[in-house]
Amino acid sequence: MKTIGIILAGGNSKKLGALSERRAVAAMPVAGSYRAIDFALSNMSNSGIQKVGVITQYNSKSLHEHLNSSKWWDFGRKQGGLYTFTPTLTNENEYWYRGTADAIYQNIDFLKQSHEPYVIIAAGDGISKINYNDVLDFHIAKGADITILGKDLDPQTDDLSRFGIIETDEEDRVIGFEEKPENPKANTVSAGIYIMRRRHLISELERCAEEEKYDLVKDIILPSMGDKRVFAFRLDGYWRNISTLEAYYQVNKDFLKKEVRDYFFKKYPNIYTRVEDLPPAKYNVGSSVKNSIVASGCILNGVVEDSILFKDVYVGNNVTIKNSIILNDVYIGDNSVICTM
Repeated sequence: MKTIGIILAGGNSKKLGALSERRAVAAMPVAGSYRAIDFALSNMSNSGIQKVGVITQYNSKSLHEHLNSSKWWDFGRKQGGLYTFTPTLTNENEYWYRGTADAIYQNIDFLKQSHEPYVIIAAGDGISKINYNDVLDFHIAKGADITILGKDLDPQTDDLSRFGIIETDEEDRVIGFEEKPENPKANTVSAGIYIMRRRHLISELERCAEEEKYDLVKDIILPSMGDKRVFAFRLDGYWRNISTLEAYYQVNKDFLKKEVRDYFFKKYPNIYTRVEDLPPAKYNVGSSVKNSIVASGCILNGVVEDSILFKDVYVGNNVTIKNSIILNDVYIGDNSVICTM
């Protein structure tokens, strides 16, 4: 693969409320046994990208624990590998990351010491399955300077104002890009994934640093639309992000649908995660489970329906759980009822 990967996993989404107070959004549990960042890492590994840098910042302890071995995503190679980057205060720099462009700039040596001609930058909170070889072929065939990955959403069911909105011409060239507009003019949203030449990114990051500009979209991608060839690659398969409580709940509920589970976990290529040494879930006499995902380490004595239980959840006697997402390490005492309508 002619590409290195960068995953932006340092953001702190206040829209997730208490869920992200003690962990990074990219470390949020998804679909029972996975973390959000597993999907971005697996996409890159499955696409043959051998060198990936993960940029972290807020509440990164559990995320770093999850990433402590690269073997789970097959990055433990002699050439390449998985790298994690945190803000480092030095005599020359006394700032935490001030934006997405600044986060990459503070780790610009990762780019300069690489030899691959292209860079894919992905968000750590996107749930998807992407073959980046197809994206790179599209990028090269179009003679693009920057390619933005987008997804067509239904304005009747999706809140498009949460996203960057992409407008394109008949050749998929981007003619408009508006960040989180109140009244979107199109229904193609940015997936927060970009591909560009490594040398071009380096020069743009250095320019932004000199001009004290810090945002990847606002200060690099949008200005490029005037004199560069910027194209949009539309994703066909499932894509969602988990940046709000509503989105997080809906993404997990989606995995209760057989077609979504089969798409991610039975259709090649696989999604990988760090495997913990936990016993299988235990279903005691009197327990009942319907249309639910129950992760390893759980002990059930009650009723669970249309719900997801993450690792190490204890469900007591005479307990009913319906339409709910229960995070890991939760103890639910006897005679409790948890139901989300």
